[in-house]
Amino acid sequence: MPLPIAPDLTYFAVYKPVGTVSTAEDPQGRPTVVALVPDGPRVYPAGRLDADSEGLMVLTNDGDLTLRITHPRFGVHKTYVVLVSGVVEAKTIRRLTSGVDLEDGPARAVSARIVDRSGDTSLIEITMGEGRKRIVRRMFDAVGYPVQRLVRTSIGPLRDTSLSPGQCRPLTIEEIRALYQAGEEVPDGGSEED
Repeated sequence: MPLPIAPDLTYFAVYKPVGTVSTAEDPQGRPTVVALVPDGPRVYPAGRLDADSEGLMVLTNDGDLTLRITHPRFGVHKTYVVLVSGVVEAKTIRRLTSGVDLEDGPARAVSARIVDRSGDTSLIEITMGEGRKRIVRRMFDAVGYPVQRLVRTSIGPLRDTSLSPGQCRPLTIEEIRALYQAGEEVPDGGSEED
């Protein structure tokens, strides 16, 4: 597959902090994720994270890669670590992966696992193949475990545990290539984004 390498194409991995919106501009004057990257060619978020969520995002001006990351037909999964209120049990994990009914239709995790339980909270890792608005939060609400904190830890093959909230770095050629390769069209898909 040819990899689009052009001097005007720009790619960043960004750790979006809580309170920052994942848009290029905000009429309400809130901080935007675009303000976290250096000046240069204008870039846009490849997908969304709600203002209350944090974690990994890709910002780019490569429309083809953005489509591959965001449209479910390309099968680029996103993984989140979620701190929820309550002690989650195995049957709840099975519900998340078998499907939960939401007001805009059923939603299902690709995978989910309990990472830790402490006191009256649980830490869950969940991987989604679709991402309707606030879908992860709504799924946990539907099964009775309100989200306290939600962090996106990966987009397809892209992970970066070294970034802190508000930090960014350019993607490497290898990472761009891996995202393109992950974005191979799959037979059926849902819709986009957390």
